[in-house]
Amino acid sequence: MQTRAYGRDPFQVSLLGFGAQRIVDEHDCTEEQAVAIIRRAVELGVNYFDTAPSYSDGQSESRVGLGLQGLRNRVHIATKTGGRTRDAALRDLEGSLKRLQTDYVDEWRIHNVMQPKDLEAAFAKDGAIQALMEAREQGLVRKLSISGHTDPRLLAEAIRRFPFDSALVALSALDHFIYSFAHDFVPLAVEKGVAVIGMKVMALGKLAPWTSQALRYTWSLPVSTAILGVSKMSELEQDVAEANAFTPMDEIERLAFFQEIMPLVRADVLRWKAGEWMSGEWYKLPELHFPKS
Repeated sequence: MQTRAYGRDPFQVSLLGFGAQRIVDEHDCTEEQAVAIIRRAVELGVNYFDTAPSYSDGQSESRVGLGLQGLRNRVHIATKTGGRTRDAALRDLEGSLKRLQTDYVDEWRIHNVMQPKDLEAAFAKDGAIQALMEAREQGLVRKLSISGHTDPRLLAEAIRRFPFDSALVALSALDHFIYSFAHDFVPLAVEKGVAVIGMKVMALGKLAPWTSQALRYTWSLPVSTAILGVSKMSELEQDVAEANAFTPMDEIERLAFFQEIMPLVRADVLRWKAGEWMSGEWYKLPELHFPKS
């Protein structure tokens, strides 16, 4: 498994990250299967696991905790908080640590900053940023992070205001064409030494006919890792094979890929860039009241 540097940290992260949202009953994955998939992933060199308390009401975190028993020192666990206040975030962390069966997480992130009000709430007095700093001081978390699917301007503002260690952002090939994190966030993150984690790589499965190209597109960006969701052992094995075979995509290959997938650049496909998840209408970029640079 290829590895890459993780922002300012010398830690080497696997090119393929494990997205744990789908190792749950809701996606027809039993606990026994989930544990087996997780342990096989570690065996194959995957060392980055991403989860959240909101994934199936904590079932994802619980299964990550079970699957990584005895393997904790070999992996980097990231989880999230949807809380925008200090107290709500700390309640999330307390539950996460119990479900993950660990006394710390390697990375804790503010989940899905979509609107300016989310950012302002997190940075307010007694906001989520305060919880992140307190938790790090107490040794409950090691790295601080933020995530966003929709508006790269908000994530750029966040890393200007605060020295986050990493950011999880939507970086599928389809995202390249609308509110692009690749254009409007990643260069600033690289400049600041913020590790970039790609998500939505397969565009909720819509890029499955172009799996190799979709993965090569994202991995060819200056990302540390990209997380892929799996619910079956066969999916994990395929993803690992793609990671092991990875070579950067050149400009001619990328152009040919773009020509094939452009008809999919629609709000009903890129649901995370819709105003509402199922609306089929593009998110309207709000006016920002802070400087752009």
